[in-house]
Amino acid sequence: MNSTEGNKMTLTKADIVDQVFEKVGLTKKEATDIVEFVFDSLKDTLKKGDKIKISGFGNFVVRKKKSRVGRNPQTGEEMTITARSVLTFKPSQVLRAILNRDLGGKNREGQKHAG
Repeated sequence: MNSTEGNKMTLTKADIVDQVFEKVGLTKKEATDIVEFVFDSLKDTLKKGDKIKISGFGNFVVRKKKSRVGRNPQTGEEMTITARSVLTFKPSQVLRAILNRDLGGKNREGQKHAG
C-alpha cells in the first residue's frame, strides 16, 4: 500500500490490482481488467441512480439534492447552490463491528462497550 501522511495508508486501485494478481494467480493484465470491470460496473450502476449493496460491507446510494439558498462564507452574500447529486455510503453492521473492534471496542464517547 502507498503511504500518505504519518502512518496512515491509502489503498489505491493499483494496490487492489496487485492484491488480485498475487492472491488469485491471474496475470497482471487479467487482474487489471477485472478490477477495471468491477469499478466500471459500480460507476455505471451509480450513474443510473441505482443503489449498490455489498453484503458485509455497506450501501452506496446516490441522493438528489435540490437547489437552495446559501451564503458565501467570506462575504455573507446570498447565493443559489445548484441542485446536484451526492454519493453517500452507509457501512454494514458487520463493517461497523470490525471498525469498532479495531478501536478497542470503544464507542463514540471513548467508553468501553458493556458486555
